[in-house]
Amino acid sequence: MSEQKTRLTASEITALWSAYQNNTMSVCVFTYFLKHTVDLEVRSLLEFSLELSKNNFQKVVEILQRENQPIPVGFTDADVNLSAPRLFSEAIYLYYLKNMSKIALSTYGVALPTSAHSEVRDFLSKAIATSTELYNKTADILLKKGLFIRTPYISTPHKNDFITKQSYLGGLLKMNPRPLNVIEITHLKANTETNILGQFIYTGFSQVAESKKVRQYLMRGKHIAKKHVKLFTSLLVEDNLPAPMEWDMEVTDSTIPPFSDKLIMFHSSALIASGISNYATASAASLRTDIATTYTRISVEVAQYAMDGTKIMIDNGWLEEPPQNIDRKELARV
Repeated sequence: MSEQKTRLTASEITALWSAYQNNTMSVCVFTYFLKHTVDLEVRSLLEFSLELSKNNFQKVVEILQRENQPIPVGFTDADVNLSAPRLFSEAIYLYYLKNMSKIALSTYGVALPTSAHSEVRDFLSKAIATSTELYNKTADILLKKGLFIRTPYISTPHKNDFITKQSYLGGLLKMNPRPLNVIEITHLKANTETNILGQFIYTGFSQVAESKKVRQYLMRGKHIAKKHVKLFTSLLVEDNLPAPMEWDMEVTDSTIPPFSDKLIMFHSSALIASGISNYATASAASLRTDIATTYTRISVEVAQYAMDGTKIMIDNGWLEEPPQNIDRKELARV
């Protein structure tokens, strides 16, 4: 069967639908950030990011229209208030871009191998390339400004070894644990960094959200992120390794909302989903049993937090329904 006669598959619709949601949200966020950017390098980076997001969602619209698929609602000018004062420092903008480009690489990277449609694959391939470019541009500026948070250095190993003792895995309790290996260090550092950023994002959002229930929810998220930072840093410090620190991150005292509560809750949901994915990857990669089970345990807490957020979104009519299969039972009236 020729591709012209082949409809989009569920996975391809997922990729396009998710890309539309995420990129229309990003257009709102980057447009607002640009209103409060003085640093020329940061401004140039935000302009580049904004252009990428606009191009991405416009390409999605083109594909969906050609395939006679409905265009999602996503986010619009109604979800951003450009007259709102600055909420975050420019350093947070940079760490935000670094984290969002990492999320984009993961999201597009997972979607590409599940897609057959050539136009969808072309879109995803280009999105991966531009997300890589965004990450590298952001990393260069962070390095230039002395803000890049590096993973800790370790002593150079003198030889290669194989694991020969079950004690390498350890137990559920931290009783004389072996030193961390580089894989475990990498994930602990990465998850510490993302939770530090999450603390600041949740702090800012909790100041400006209009709904009291949303503000309370975001404050709860801030406390969870803070607790997880403390947990991860303690594991690094116990191994005599430096933990990531907060560099030039600042939230202003503004209480005027730059974004709708709908956008804020969607953004929170996206960050949580990324966090759960990070923890699952870290748990699978960590050979120390106490660390692997810690990731599993805190993932349950985050999953419950995510579910509570979803309920808030549903109650307020903020959660756009993804395309779904036909209910055959309803059609059969049984």
